[in-house]
Amino acid sequence: MAGEVAPDFFDPLAIDAQQALDVARWRRAERSRLDAMRRALPVAERGAIDAALADGLDALLVRRLGDLRGCVVAGYWPIRGEPDLRSWLYRLRGRGAVIALPVILQRNVPLGFRRWEAGARLVRGHWNIPEPLPEAPLIDPDAVLAPCLGWDGAGYRLGHGGGYFDRTLAVRHPRPLAIGIGLQAARLVTIYPQPHDIRLDAIVTEAGVQHESDA
Repeated sequence: MAGEVAPDFFDPLAIDAQQALDVARWRRAERSRLDAMRRALPVAERGAIDAALADGLDALLVRRLGDLRGCVVAGYWPIRGEPDLRSWLYRLRGRGAVIALPVILQRNVPLGFRRWEAGARLVRGHWNIPEPLPEAPLIDPDAVLAPCLGWDGAGYRLGHGGGYFDRTLAVRHPRPLAIGIGLQAARLVTIYPQPHDIRLDAIVTEAGVQHESDA
């Protein structure tokens, strides 16, 4: 791709239709590669990564949000080998934070976030991902965790391609603190951001905070 040879060639406004097509093809290939890499991680290594991510998130949230009592933190239910931060979310609840999980209210529209109480039953939503019951209240998060298949140093995230997190961040006012969760080995030189891609406020890996915008 021309952008790999000369990054300043990349057209961030996607005026060149062929370039946009090339980026889409490249992303499909990278998603497949990164997904396979993540799924191949041994169980013991996954546990160590999850623990290191929790430490990095603790430091980041205290620095950006201060006292977490009453703060709404939207996590995610891990799928496809994503880092499992559920134990950390349980601990946050014990510190007074309110925990939410994302829900797809309709296809191809921004996500909603429903409160997740300790021990509350979950149901299978779109793509068979567990989510709170429909009667659980919709709430506005102060911070949102977004799992990353890939990420770059400029703060952009490569997800599974559904576009839900980007749509959600684009319309949330005030916007929550958007934190990408990824593996250090999944860092890319660039994801070749397109007009619809939303820059994250921070990216955390097992090696610590890798990107953080000004508070």
